[in-house]
Amino acid sequence: MRLLLNIIWFVFEGVWIAIGYTIAALICFVLIITIPFGVASLRIAAFALWPFGRTVVPRADAGVASGIGNVLWFLLCGWWLAIAHLVSGVLMCLTIIGIPLGLASFKLIPVSLFPLGREIVSVGEARARGMEPMFASGE
Repeated sequence: MRLLLNIIWFVFEGVWIAIGYTIAALICFVLIITIPFGVASLRIAAFALWPFGRTVVPRADAGVASGIGNVLWFLLCGWWLAIAHLVSGVLMCLTIIGIPLGLASFKLIPVSLFPLGREIVSVGEARARGMEPMFASGE
């Protein structure tokens, strides 16, 4: 089921959202001081291409720098990426088949707003670590 959801997601939403994250990464690379944000954006772009079966968990080594970085990310890129997830999620929920995809899009909003201090792992690995997944779809 995850494979089917990932294929449908990739065609209808994943590519477009990943392009948005890639544009955000390019903006961050141009500004030079925000290169770490660009790297984070590319990680999320890869996650947005194929999200089912993977999840986002908090990193144990995240600290104050991640919090400050998340504020800067929100101001530079996070808000418009979150709006893209919101709009695409609403559009997906207009059809019965698209409801799981729309819900997955809504679950990507928190990581699009505040990506630093989080790690993308498989759902099984998150459970093996004893962590409650922040984002888990297609389970």
